[in-house]
Amino acid sequence: MDRAFQRTKILTNHLLLQSSDPPPSLSSNACLSYSAPEDSESGNYAFDIEEMRGLIDGHHVKERDWLFGLMMRSELFSPKVRGGKVFVSPDYDQSMEQQRELTMKRIEYLQGKGVFEGWLTEKEEEIVLRICAFLEVLSIFDHSINIKIGVHFFLWGGAIKHLGTKHHHDKWLRATENYAVKGCFAMTELGHGSNVRGIETVTTYDSNTGEFVINTPCESAQKYWIGGAANHATHAAVFSQLHINGTNQGVHAFVVQIRDADGNICPNIRIADCGHKIGLNGVDNGRIWFDNVRVPRENLLNAVANVSPDGQYMSPIKNPDQRFAASMAPLTGGRLNVSVNAVYQSKVGLAIAIRYALTRRAFSLKQNEPEVLLLDYPSHQRRLFPLVAKTYAMSFAANYLKMLYRTRTPESMKTMHVVSSSFKATFSWNNMQILQVCREACGGQGLKTENRVGHLKGEFDVQSTFEGDNTILMQQVSKALFAEYIAVRKRNKGFKALGLGHMNKNRPVIPSQLTSTTLRCSEFQMDALCLRERDLLNRFAVDVLKCRAKGASAEQAFIMCYQLGEDLSRAFSERAIFQTFLEAEATLPAGSLKDVLGTLRSLYALNCTEDSSYLRYGYLSVDNGASVRREITRMCGELRPHALALVTSFGIPDAFLSPLAFNWVDANSWSSVEATLVQGNGLSESLANRTEYLSTALMRIGKILLRCEQSTDEVIEEGVDQVVGLRWAAVIEEMLGTTHELCGLVGDTTMAATYPFHSEDLEVAPNQPVGFRLREASNGNKVLISGPEGVAIGSATSCPIHSEDLDVVSPKQPVGSKVGEGSDTNNGKIAEIMD
Repeated sequence: MDRAFQRTKILTNHLLLQSSDPPPSLSSNACLSYSAPEDSESGNYAFDIEEMRGLIDGHHVKERDWLFGLMMRSELFSPKVRGGKVFVSPDYDQSMEQQRELTMKRIEYLQGKGVFEGWLTEKEEEIVLRICAFLEVLSIFDHSINIKIGVHFFLWGGAIKHLGTKHHHDKWLRATENYAVKGCFAMTELGHGSNVRGIETVTTYDSNTGEFVINTPCESAQKYWIGGAANHATHAAVFSQLHINGTNQGVHAFVVQIRDADGNICPNIRIADCGHKIGLNGVDNGRIWFDNVRVPRENLLNAVANVSPDGQYMSPIKNPDQRFAASMAPLTGGRLNVSVNAVYQSKVGLAIAIRYALTRRAFSLKQNEPEVLLLDYPSHQRRLFPLVAKTYAMSFAANYLKMLYRTRTPESMKTMHVVSSSFKATFSWNNMQILQVCREACGGQGLKTENRVGHLKGEFDVQSTFEGDNTILMQQVSKALFAEYIAVRKRNKGFKALGLGHMNKNRPVIPSQLTSTTLRCSEFQMDALCLRERDLLNRFAVDVLKCRAKGASAEQAFIMCYQLGEDLSRAFSERAIFQTFLEAEATLPAGSLKDVLGTLRSLYALNCTEDSSYLRYGYLSVDNGASVRREITRMCGELRPHALALVTSFGIPDAFLSPLAFNWVDANSWSSVEATLVQGNGLSESLANRTEYLSTALMRIGKILLRCEQSTDEVIEEGVDQVVGLRWAAVIEEMLGTTHELCGLVGDTTMAATYPFHSEDLEVAPNQPVGFRLREASNGNKVLISGPEGVAIGSATSCPIHSEDLDVVSPKQPVGSKVGEGSDTNNGKIAEIMD
């Protein structure tokens, strides 16, 4: 064993370009040492983590993991080593232009790997859940790539699919899916965002040429914030007022080419950049002006309405309001994307904050005692665990929303609109609250970009605005509930739509004294949420009708009653979310998983009832409000033993979290600074990353021997006292937090052809550099250090592994054999040197 560590020390010095006399190391006392939460917490797992993940992810778990692995294996996803672990995250230090180009390269890489296959050409009900799963995974890596893909497929592609007809589908869908066409969605204008009906772009029809003429009549009509327009988009779905024979027929969508195949902006079109943003700088948002741009008549997306060759307007939908609503169909898919991705960012923030709280200590309760873990403080539990419960609740609601979208029909579109609007606003608001609390819970470390949580706030703040301003969307929810209320009164029948069936039952009664048993009862929890919703709906309807009776218009009445409307829409959303939680819990048999989920469900429900509206409108007495608060604190304490299991169940690979979630001491150690200095001395970041990665792995080898396929001791007995003879699958698995096997010095047989030794890189003389190759033969004596989808980096002299550290175990498979040329009798299966 000592000889093994001696050899690893030699390799470490080589890799870090250190002298043989290392500088004195800094000693750490007990309070600064890092202990992985798995060492103390994992034995307390009370439920099956994989089963819990399957429940909250809902679908396509294996496909998600495949995509995670695909990103981890590519240098395009910016792998970095911190604290002995590989992390993948965008480099936000890059310029806006660099971020945009790298986002597009990543999309092209994914397209080449078949990620988008069938997204627009397969039946939607068969592919939509897979699309959602992939977009959720991509959003965990980077919001920009998710939004750029979402605009291309959900908005541009959705406009073609839902507003176009067969000839549009035949011409554009496959080209869009293959990225032969890059689309954008030109709806928002400088002067109009949420009020789409008020947009000022004007289109007329020229019957002499059979063309539409699109024009930007004033500066406020310029298309604004159009994702993809600044650099990459070749085509746009342009929304415009359609004027036919002097009559404005309302908003319609047209296909307009804005760039040619070489990227040149088309005639009569002007495009400008929106500039740097607080987040999403990997998306090229642009502004567009149209100077009497002519497009063929068939470029009108005519599923809703058409114009004949002689200029006659035709539509099967005679009601202008209904026609406008049908034209907004693509926005539903966009709101779905925003909603579910907000949930996954909440998971990222909570996973990082809770893992950090399980390892960071602060203050001792008594003199000379160890400092206390942050998560052992009741106040810290109270900050984070209600948010964990809220995130689980949103996960179930997101799965419900996806199924509602998948099975939608013309008859269900009203419900789809109301629920998606409600969830989009609620989830994105919740996400910003969760990220803020998680940032604060991480202290100063939460401010570092590489630790993700603080930076995610800037990246996702826009979610409360795009795809519909949250406040406006919630006003639409309260209006829809009012309309349903009035319709039920008119037809004198019970409520059915929008989950309002509870309105047909007797008004729930809250007990005068709430016990712990009552508070944890799901029936009481549902009653409390329904009581608030039904009472607020009644109050809202009465007040709106009073305003109408005094002569106010419908819009004026809604504006005057906006506070009740806001409370009502929140009550509707939280009751609907809770309903999905109950339904998910009901699918489980009795057992520990259901027990923990029941505690989370109760915590979510009581967190909702702690809202000020329960005291404001008298649903709870002051004493009952205090009982709710005490019960929440008690449940947070009960969830403490399950903290690690709950966030591990989110299914996010370690590489997609941050250094703060793991060994934050090593990530901030002097050796980490040294790796940066190596990079500053002219070596690439990739080399510096792999140097730290490999050296850390080598120094830890002795601790992981029993997990390797052959231990160092066994190799020594065979006559090789070097770590080169090890197979590294288990080492890589531990460090990356994934079961995906990557190749190390010797490598797995399935990947040896990618990571061959080449004989011409070997020198028999001691202390001579030895290099690795990637696929090609002797190409400048390049070195390959193991890492995700290895890349030839630097020269052998830059980061040498000396020949004294290599030995041939068996003449059966010489270390120096080439792959693809020379001695290739063993097909490059370097692992066979172990035989």
